[in-house]
Amino acid sequence: MAIKDKTSSPRREWLVPVLLVLLSAVPVIAGGFRLAELGGGGPVTPGNARFFDSPVPVVLHIAASALYCVLGAFQFAPGLRRRRPGWHRLAGRFLVPFGLVSALTGLWMTVSYTLPAMDGELLMVQRLGFGSAMALFLVLGFAAVRRRDIAGHRAWMVRAYAIGQGAGTQVFTHLPWVLFLGAPGEVVRAALMGAGWVVNIAVAEWVIRGHGARPSRRAERVG
Repeated sequence: MAIKDKTSSPRREWLVPVLLVLLSAVPVIAGGFRLAELGGGGPVTPGNARFFDSPVPVVLHIAASALYCVLGAFQFAPGLRRRRPGWHRLAGRFLVPFGLVSALTGLWMTVSYTLPAMDGELLMVQRLGFGSAMALFLVLGFAAVRRRDIAGHRAWMVRAYAIGQGAGTQVFTHLPWVLFLGAPGEVVRAALMGAGWVVNIAVAEWVIRGHGARPSRRAERVG
């Protein structure tokens, strides 16, 4: 059995990071187009005027979210953590501030920007709730590692990353509806957005509780 694990690990250890990077692709590309739009000065439309009026939070949010999601994906490569524990810790020192900037600028935009026509108060409440939870989980994860509680640290960081990847999953919760039924209304859009976060949180809890939730003592010392 040990021989089988050693043989299969190199083939499988990069699967999750690659899938997470792919999940980030659409939001990262869309964010890049938004930055190019802002940098190029337009065109200004009713749908993007709020970003031109106050570009700082959206620029910070796009940059921090892209770095957090892409760099964070490689924290899920177990072989990399074992072989390069120093890299794992160094990346974590960047990921916590990137994640906090992503969460806090998301909250900033939610409370300061005028709601677009397609959004509503239900979606605003969801954004406030999940954004606040992401920031809290990052703080709890950082506090846990300072106490050398590695299992707790990993659990909180997985939860925070799941929320941070919400935009990627929301592409897939929206796609079938848009393809077959057209643009969703305010309530349906809020439900589809919420579904993306809920799916990610459910997967995170499955990973934490049922798939490698308890690291070995050796892993705890290395992590």
